[in-house]
Formats: sequence, C-alpha cells, structure tokens
Amino acid sequence: MREKITYAKAGVDRATRAEAKMALETLKQTFKCSFYGDILQLPFGTIFPLGSDNYLDLCIEGVGTKVLLAQLANKFDTIGIDGIAMAVNDVIRSGAKPLAIADNIHAHKSDPWLVKEWMKGIARGALESQCIVSGGEIGDVAEIIKGVKEDKAFDLIVACIGEVAKKRIIFGNDIHPKDVVIGLRSSGLHSNGITLAKRILFKEWGGAFEAHDIPNGFDKELILEALEPTKIYVKSLLRVMAQYKIKGAVHITGDAYLKFSRLMEFSKKIGFLLDNFNPQPIFGLVKLAAERLGGIDDEEMFKTFNMGWGFAIIVDKKERDAILDILDKEQVGAEPIGEVTSSRRIVITHEEKSLVLM
Repeated sequence: MREKITYAKAGVDRATRAEAKMALETLKQTFKCSFYGDILQLPFGTIFPLGSDNYLDLCIEGVGTKVLLAQLANKFDTIGIDGIAMAVNDVIRSGAKPLAIADNIHAHKSDPWLVKEWMKGIARGALESQCIVSGGEIGDVAEIIKGVKEDKAFDLIVACIGEVAKKRIIFGNDIHPKDVVIGLRSSGLHSNGITLAKRILFKEWGGAFEAHDIPNGFDKELILEALEPTKIYVKSLLRVMAQYKIKGAVHITGDAYLKFSRLMEFSKKIGFLLDNFNPQPIFGLVKLAAERLGGIDDEEMFKTFNMGWGFAIIVDKKERDAILDILDKEQVGAEPIGEVTSSRRIVITHEEKSLVLM
C-alpha cells in the first residue's frame, strides 16, 4: 500500500521548520535597542513603540512557490497582489493599519515586460490596501534564481509597516470559552500550501493535470484557478475595528488551522471547535487527485490549506451579529465558523468527521 502524501514529502517539513525557528530567539537581544520603550510580544510577532501611545508593526512576507505557477501560466500581472496581501493581512492581525509597502524582487533577468506585469499586481494590491509603495528593489541574480521558464524566474518579497494606537492593539490574551470565531472567505488556495498543491495537481511536478486543463465542475483553466490572487482584508477589518473589539485575529496561511494554537499560548485554558467549512472546488480536487499518489489525510488538508477561510477573528458572542452586519455590507463573505472552548485542543468538524489537529 502506498504511503499517503504529506506536506513534508512534498518538500516542507513542519517539524524541521519549527526546530529551525528556535534560532530566532537569538534576535531578542536586539529588543534592548528599542528607542521609545518595551517591545510588545503578540501571538504572531512583535510590535514596537513610536512615542508613548502608538506602536508600529513591521511584517515581511513572500509568495513562495506560487511564483512557479505564474511562470507555468506565463501570467505575471496578479502575483504582486499576492505579495501585498500576504504582508498587509499579517499587519492587520495586531490591529494596525497598514501604511507603507516596500517590495523586493530577485529575478533571473529583469525583462521590461516582466517588470511592468509585476508592477500591475503590486499597484493593485497597494491600492486595495490603501497603502503607498514607498520603495523597492529589483536584482538580477541569474546564478541564484531559476525556475520552470528560467528567463522568467523570480522571487517576490513584500514588507509592510503599520501603525496601531495602544488602546486598539489585539493582544490575544482576553479570549474565553463561548467567544465566537468569524471566518472571512478566501478566494481559493491563496499563497500557502502551493508546494503540496502543485505536486498533486500539475503534471509539471508529477501531478494529475496539464496546466490548461479545465476539470469537471470548473469554468476556467486549472492554472488560472490556482493563480487566483490572495484576498486582502484590510478595509473590511479596519471598519470592524473602528467600532468593536477584536479579541484575536488569525491570517490563515502557513500551517493553516494549527495557527490557532498561537492564541492558546496567550489566552490560557482555551481551545477551538471549528465546524463550518465550505471549501472551494479546488480543495476537493486536491483531495481527489491525491488518490493517485496514495491519498492525503483530512488532517493534513486542514494543517496545510485554508479550506475556504482566509482570515478569522475572535469576538464576544454578544457582538457577533453587529460585526457580521458590517462584514456583510463589505461583501467579504463572512460567517461564524466555530467557537472558543475550554478543551485546550483545536478540533475540526467537517463532513461528519471530527479531526483533532492538536
């Protein structure tokens, strides 16, 4: 019997990554350099003071192997949106409003047409985030950057800085059982789990389909479905934050629903039961296509992919309906997807199965 496929077998080992990240503790010695005072540790990073009442949140993100899908499709005008989305959606987790963006592209060759296409997506993403692009850099490093189509190979990194007033910081330390988890709809794969998805889906990497196949139930080519840009949640969340307290915020990216464990470190004796999922068809296709490679466990799907929800907020039960009304007007596709429990576990209920992620 063939072994089931996992993220680790596709090339991303969570255990090794977790061990490697322990080296980041070394960087805490730099916190003493903070000019205005103490660094604040939040569930998904740190923020640093700017004066007495405001803090800055600086995040840097990339789009990872999604650039390989752009190369395969020979389509580069949306990948910049992904880069912006990954960074600004991270910044908003602290309650900060994104202010400015800088991008870094390392390319096999900075072809003028390619640069123009990259910039289309970066501009669209920045406008959607209400951010300026204050700077950036493109480096030609052919010896390092290679890919499906080598002359169009590149890597894209985006940094974003945001500002949050002290009274609006989302600390994640006041979450209690019966609080509600609200999910904000994703647009599909987003920019995470791509290493596993491409291994399963595309013949270029040993998967089931040609890039331009249109599988049953889909209305466009599979490569275009996989390239659908990551959603940007900034405007919708800022409108909620202006009126209501968000107790916790999760950008559902790498490690997917395992990310909720970070909130469990800041609010003790809690867990999560998540029971409302309606994944887009591409996730079902991943599951189906994986059968030819030995199959993939449901737990692995929820540890790797967003499964239909790109962002989640935790709010007081009494404020749930009012917050949903705001998000409904924003047309972001928001629904309650679960609740906080006292289980100290992350439990997923889907298709009459109960999955314990941790």
